[in-house]
Amino acid sequence: MTALWVMLAGGLGTVARFWLDSVLSARLKRPFSWAIPLINVSGSFVLGVLAAFAASDSGLSTVLAVVGVGFLGGYTTFSTASVDAWRLARAESGGILFALLYAGGTVVASVAAAVLGLWLGGLA
Repeated sequence: MTALWVMLAGGLGTVARFWLDSVLSARLKRPFSWAIPLINVSGSFVLGVLAAFAASDSGLSTVLAVVGVGFLGGYTTFSTASVDAWRLARAESGGILFALLYAGGTVVASVAAAVLGLWLGGLA
C-alpha cells in the first residue's frame, strides 16, 4: 500500500513542480529559468527537515517514504537542471563558465539547504 501512496505523491510532486516552474518562469523573465534551482533547493530543505523528524520518530518512516521519496522525488529534478546547464553552456555569452557555476551552485545550495533542514529538525 505504501508503494501506491509513493506513486500518487510522486505525481502530485511533479504537478507542483510544473505549476511552480510555470509561475516563476513567467514572472522572472530571464534568459533561463531560476525556478528549477529554487525548486531543487526548497525540496532539499524540506527533505532535510523531514529526514530529521523521521530519524527521531520511527513511526514516521512511511511519511518519509511518501513525502520524501514520492512527493519530493517528483517535485525536485536533477534532469531539468542538467538540461538547463547544457543550454547555458551552448549560449554565446560566457556559456561554459556560467553553466558550471549554475550546476555547481545548484548542487552546493541544495546540499546546504538539506543540512540546514536537518539542523533545524534537530538531527545535525
